[in-house]
Amino acid sequence: FALKKIRESVMETMFDTLLQLPLLQGLAKEDFTRILAKVKLSFVKYYPGDIIASSGNQSRQLIYVLRGKYTTSTTSPDGNFSFIEEWQVPTLLFPQSLFGMDTRFPATCVAVEETHVVCIAKSEMLNELFNYEIFRINYMNILSNRSQMYLQKLWIFAYGSIEQRFFNLIFSLSEKPIGKKILKINMNHLGKLINTTRLNVSHTLNDLQNQGLINLRRGEIIIPALEEVETYLRTNFPEFQL
Repeated sequence: FALKKIRESVMETMFDTLLQLPLLQGLAKEDFTRILAKVKLSFVKYYPGDIIASSGNQSRQLIYVLRGKYTTSTTSPDGNFSFIEEWQVPTLLFPQSLFGMDTRFPATCVAVEETHVVCIAKSEMLNELFNYEIFRINYMNILSNRSQMYLQKLWIFAYGSIEQRFFNLIFSLSEKPIGKKILKINMNHLGKLINTTRLNVSHTLNDLQNQGLINLRRGEIIIPALEEVETYLRTNFPEFQL
């Protein structure tokens, strides 16, 4: 009897967690129960350093990260720099990669701590989940929001002071304007990207480090919390827009 109660409690917790995920928000528990009876959910646990998804591999399933912490890493086409973002959960990995001309993962996703995910095959999504209007609406909203975000990024220009141009680059590379970011790049190439000299880049980055906005390591620029950078820019540069 006690074991049955524990199982019921675990199932109830899982229901509540899954129903909070973006694609399932708004579904009644009765509908969700029917979905569980038809759709196969694959639960996977990853440990620190495990690769959850690899850049360039085909995306064949929805991947929900339910618990833990992970990073996504993207490398520039010329291989001169890479950008890493740290993510909190729950999140949906690369929903835009299931359809379209390019169905490959755009970044490599690595677990930072013990991370739990649930996967739903693309065929299950098409055959079952798309039968529910709320799921279709949620999915379209997610894709539309991403499309609008990418369009807005086209208007992030390299203008203003060197620090403005540097942070504009960081915001243009970021999927979300919050959390920890790491830019792996040498000073010469960064100078070319923001149209200044290596010496000016070095002076500016050291000033930003002294203000606590970034941390510098050899070949790396770490932004501990991008939301604090946004607050700093809005306070000191009224013309700043994101």
